[in-house]
Amino acid sequence: MRMPRVTFKNAITSRVGLVNIILVTNTLVWYFYAFTILSNIAKNLASDHFTILLMWGLHFVGAIFSALFGAIWINKRGKQTIFLISWMAFGVISSLASLIANIADTPGLLVLSFLFGVAFGSGMPTCMGYFSNHTSVENRGRLAGIIVFANGLGMLLLGTAVGESFTTKALVLAGWRMIGLVLFLLIKPHEESEEKTKKESQVSFRFVLGQRSFILYLIPWILFSLVNYLSQPVLANILDPSLIEFSISVENVITGIFAIVAGFLIDFFGRKHMATAGFVMLGIGYTILGIAPENLLSLYFYTVLDGVAWGILFVIFVIIVWGDLSYGASSDKYYAIAGIPFFVSLFLRSAIGLYVSNVSPYAIFSFTAFFLFLAVLPLMYAPETLPEKTMKDRELKNYIAKAQKAVEKAQKKEAENALRESGDSEIESDSEAF
Repeated sequence: MRMPRVTFKNAITSRVGLVNIILVTNTLVWYFYAFTILSNIAKNLASDHFTILLMWGLHFVGAIFSALFGAIWINKRGKQTIFLISWMAFGVISSLASLIANIADTPGLLVLSFLFGVAFGSGMPTCMGYFSNHTSVENRGRLAGIIVFANGLGMLLLGTAVGESFTTKALVLAGWRMIGLVLFLLIKPHEESEEKTKKESQVSFRFVLGQRSFILYLIPWILFSLVNYLSQPVLANILDPSLIEFSISVENVITGIFAIVAGFLIDFFGRKHMATAGFVMLGIGYTILGIAPENLLSLYFYTVLDGVAWGILFVIFVIIVWGDLSYGASSDKYYAIAGIPFFVSLFLRSAIGLYVSNVSPYAIFSFTAFFLFLAVLPLMYAPETLPEKTMKDRELKNYIAKAQKAVEKAQKKEAENALRESGDSEIESDSEAF
């Protein structure tokens, strides 16, 4: 089956770029903060493992199936912008609904958990599809890097601006989503004609799963999601909690800052090579942890490598590569499928992380390093999603720029030599005259 192609006006204007930053950042920060609220509730239910398992099960089942349904809905109905507005409004309502939910009562907690999952999952593919539709593949990485950096700032802002009160957190959650909705309404571009064209370029889930390039990128993403998140409880079990919190804070700062650098590198060197570099760095980091898991130098080394690698891999596998692989067709279903490993890994960490934490750190970190290095193998056969012409043009421009600098340097040196020789000649003439 031949890949459908659609031509769009993909140049990133400041208006379109700002809309994408607001839309994606507001969505990711909202979800991570909602997830944090649920995690804090789960900590208070530490003795009730069945309720915790049921809570996370409903949450992620709601997120996964609503994402798949949302991707189908938007492909059939179109009107991407209207759908996004309705979805963000639903996020505001869901946040406010947490105020009336009795989280001390099991049914109320389960409903809230499921509601948060649906409020994020149902529009997540369309949100990322909107980003893919309105950005050019040549510049997608650098805008994604800015989004990851803004995401880190948003999480830091919400994390430090609220107290321990559940009511305050719920109001902040609703307010954050409302701010995103208002800004989107105020500055969104009007692109109804492109939405109509996009509706004509639908693909099926069978087609997506049958695409070799998609599978070759999906396998490393699955391996990364599972082993990276399953190793977190082990690390938390062998080190002091305050040290872990400090390490996570430092790592988040490194991730946010390097994401901007990674975005430019990804757009220059390509997705495939940068993803490979990210996996190798993570593999090295976990190898060092496996050798000396309780050594502070190992932790610091791992923290730096993990932060840099996350800056690369988050940009590639969460935001850009699935839109690249759609090649101009509707990318909602690509993002819906690619979101499943992310949700499953969060479920495993949240639901059975306590049991994993008892595994030997030497074994789990060595196991993690092995599978991260193994994840590189499919990437060796995966195609580069950044157009080859773009990469060659940028390499040529870089070569020309270096050549121009070399010529300017040579000319400057030649001028200095000429000036020096002229000065020497004048001195010799003065000496002869004397």
